Amino acid sequence: MGTKPVVIGVSGGSGSGKSSVSSRILETFEGLSVMLLQQDYYYKNQSDLPLEERLKTNYDHPLAFDNDLFYNHLVTLIEGGSIEKPIYDFTNHTRSNETKYEVSRDVIIVEGILILDDKRIRDLMDIKVYVDTDDDIRLARRILRDINERGRTVESVIKQYVEVVKPMFHQFIEPTKRYADIIVPEGGYNQVAIDLLTTKIGTILNQK
Repeated sequence: MGTKPVVIGVSGGSGSGKSSVSSRILETFEGLSVMLLQQDYYYKNQSDLPLEERLKTNYDHPLAFDNDLFYNHLVTLIEGGSIEKPIYDFTNHTRSNETKYEVSRDVIIVEGILILDDKRIRDLMDIKVYVDTDDDIRLARRILRDINERGRTVESVIKQYVEVVKPMFHQFIEPTKRYADIIVPEGGYNQVAIDLLTTKIGTILNQK
């Protein structure tokens, strides 16, 4: 790979639609050299802690992430290298023993709630996107996701949202919006914003 990859950061709160935006970009450039690197894979390894301690993990706090590894892996991919991407086991609340081999691509989409928080990681991005969605819509999406995909109860999802997710969002995630080049209201449903993004990415790719 001769030229430096284009790095696109897609951030926003839990349930904002950032995954939808990333998926739409991936679909648009299907068949081309595009990859997705999710910050969710880079939660810190907690295998040295007992399960009772791991259950207390605040996954919405910047300190929950292994940003050193995330940064180093992103630099390696930008330089054209390959990585062994960690896999996080959310059932046991620690990193899995397995990894996933990933090679560099022409377009790297970096997605996560706090990817704009760390200046080192932020500065590696060519385009920074923040997906901005109302709290109530994000809560509704989170309830549906956690009940259908993670076997949670409505009560437990709302309790976690009120006590942890919402305060962390307003303290740490929402302030990173000021670093974004593009703010996308309503996530993957915003066709105009998706079209603008994909057009811009396409232009960059054509210049390579």
